Amino acid sequence: MSWPQRIICMTEETVETLYLLGEQDRIVGISGFTVRPPEARKEKPKVSAFTSAKIPKILELKPDLVLGFSDLQADIAAELIKHGVEVYIFNHRTVSGILRMIRTLGRLVDAADKAEVLAQLYEQKIADIRAETSQWRVRPRVYFEEWYEPCITGIGWVSNIIEIAGGNDIYAENARHQGGKDRIVENPMDIVAREPDIILGSWCGKKFHPLKVGQRDGWRQVPAVVNNNVHEIKSAVILQPGPAALAEGLDQIYAITSDWYHKQNKPLT
Repeated sequence: MSWPQRIICMTEETVETLYLLGEQDRIVGISGFTVRPPEARKEKPKVSAFTSAKIPKILELKPDLVLGFSDLQADIAAELIKHGVEVYIFNHRTVSGILRMIRTLGRLVDAADKAEVLAQLYEQKIADIRAETSQWRVRPRVYFEEWYEPCITGIGWVSNIIEIAGGNDIYAENARHQGGKDRIVENPMDIVAREPDIILGSWCGKKFHPLKVGQRDGWRQVPAVVNNNVHEIKSAVILQPGPAALAEGLDQIYAITSDWYHKQNKPLT
């Protein structure tokens, strides 16, 4: 059987996964938004953004497999398919979907055993954290903000990670929606009314400033603001549905929720 040898990754999570599997030599092109791993930006030509791609450049590289993500890349995929290119589009939005992506990608490149080991490492990490947080007597209310003006709440895998890390996502009902427009909070005062203990911000392409959150109209008395529990999570480690979210993303959110929990249960002196 002939396995793909010239792969183009139009989003970051498949790039990072292939590097973790030791299969990076197969990659001949990446998205310009790729930042993980850093060596990929130095080693691989950039052939796409997220909703656009340099079709002639991709064809010049003669890929035998192009990997993409979501319906937002459907038009690019269709154009490549018209040119006879094989395309595989992932469309996962949950932690279980990330694990499935890792295993599927491993099978696509004849690295199923390595992918299974990697997926199981993440599963064990998740199980270990759950084992602790399931014992917590109280869990923090967490508001995750993907954008402001309008306020957009966290997507599926982000909500899953908050729950794994011991938090209660105050907009968990929004997480099932794929598109950001369906996760908009029309009235920011609804967020205030839900009294988040922790606020996490991760704005794609723009820095989130924790100290400015308390300056929003009506937000000064939000518990997270009062107790200085407003934090930025870099988009590169949480807004891509791949290994980074299960590694650094989960680590950072768990550190924040764990700190909150232990402060709540600090013995009186």
